[in-house]
Amino acid sequence: KEKAGILKPGCPAVICPLPPEARAVVESSVNQLGCPVVWVDSAVDLPEGKTPSTGKHLRWVEYGGVSYSLPLLGEVQLVNSAIAIATVQVLQQQGWEIPEDAIALGMAKTTWLGRLQWTSWENHHLLIDGAHNQASAQVLRQYVDTLGKSVNWVMGILSTKDHAGIFNALLRPGDRLYLVPVPDHSSADLDYLATLAQQICPTLADCGTYPELVTGLRAVFNKDEAEDKITVLCGSLYLVGHFLRTQAFVDSNGNR
Repeated sequence: KEKAGILKPGCPAVICPLPPEARAVVESSVNQLGCPVVWVDSAVDLPEGKTPSTGKHLRWVEYGGVSYSLPLLGEVQLVNSAIAIATVQVLQQQGWEIPEDAIALGMAKTTWLGRLQWTSWENHHLLIDGAHNQASAQVLRQYVDTLGKSVNWVMGILSTKDHAGIFNALLRPGDRLYLVPVPDHSSADLDYLATLAQQICPTLADCGTYPELVTGLRAVFNKDEAEDKITVLCGSLYLVGHFLRTQAFVDSNGNR
């Protein structure tokens, strides 16, 4: 009901797939306000292509008659990109002149800092993601599961968040958890988080607390087996933002 509050009388609405209960609420608001509505389905995969200059494999998808490469990682981007395409198509219907090749180019150049973003920190591979609630944690876990390795989680969470929901979504037997504070914000107590995490997933390979982010990261990469696991920094957009502001890193395109 709160999300439906963004709807305005007579204004077009582009809406992603929703659970039945949520869809019923949104449909009621749409009907009351007389909003033209586009219910978006997921984009569909096309045969994989390559970038001519680099030979790098690209994921090609299609939605609404538009074919485009999708650089963002995770299955959720099939829906997110479809929402973007559907929104542009509504604007086209209103008279905006947006050519299809411009749409495809825009999608191909899309970046999203701090969302399933591969980086290199002190010559170590690191995945950063701002997952800070159960829903975004589930999306992160879904992507990590496709990689087939256990995980080193470097995590800080605000005191106001659903800690149990996040841990339930992310933690699996054999994972390691390195808890750090979220700088300059109301960070959850680390000892409390450690106790909760071990209650939820008692078969963690390790669970420790660290006074700052860099200390936690170095604790991960000082272990000989660190490179055999995926290391993920997550739990808070503020924590990820702090990393991006303060740490020297290299992104997946080699940019510093």
